[in-house]
Amino acid sequence: MQNRERMEKFLESIEGRAYRMAYAACGHREDALDMVQDAMFRFVDKYAKRPREEWRPLFYRILQNRITDNHRRRAVRDRWNGFLGAFRDSDGEAQADPFQSAPDNDGRTPEQAAQVGTAFKALQTALQELPIRQRQVFMLRAWEELSIKEAALAMNCSEGSVKTHYSRAVKALRDRLGDHWP
Repeated sequence: MQNRERMEKFLESIEGRAYRMAYAACGHREDALDMVQDAMFRFVDKYAKRPREEWRPLFYRILQNRITDNHRRRAVRDRWNGFLGAFRDSDGEAQADPFQSAPDNDGRTPEQAAQVGTAFKALQTALQELPIRQRQVFMLRAWEELSIKEAALAMNCSEGSVKTHYSRAVKALRDRLGDHWP
């Protein structure tokens, strides 16, 4: 298999999860799509020739940088425009929660689906309340199942920082989620 085909398969395998991660970070569909697309372009441009085992953490480093840049731009914009709230589109209209609208392939009963939906809504709200670095580490470690070393590489920080931010994020989520925490 050629490197181009391997790269396409790699990008296809992570695009959905990368989008959900970006959306969870910003709450805006278009911004999340732009961040993922930009991360993919930059990744292919700069790292396509790197060994396959390095692709995942390198891609997530680029994506995390895009998320951080977006967060900074939004903070400046929000100072002037006021806070629009989570799950708003560019026109300020409310959007569906991505966790609520994700398809359930597990064949759950409506009651089970409602419980899961409530738990995901609580998780989304709690994630939005975390500081950006804690949110990033939590998503990389818990959602993407990156190792401490891979997460450190993706975030361009030390392994100790990853451990500290992850520990603080888990504690904060446990405190905030209470009954919703598994």
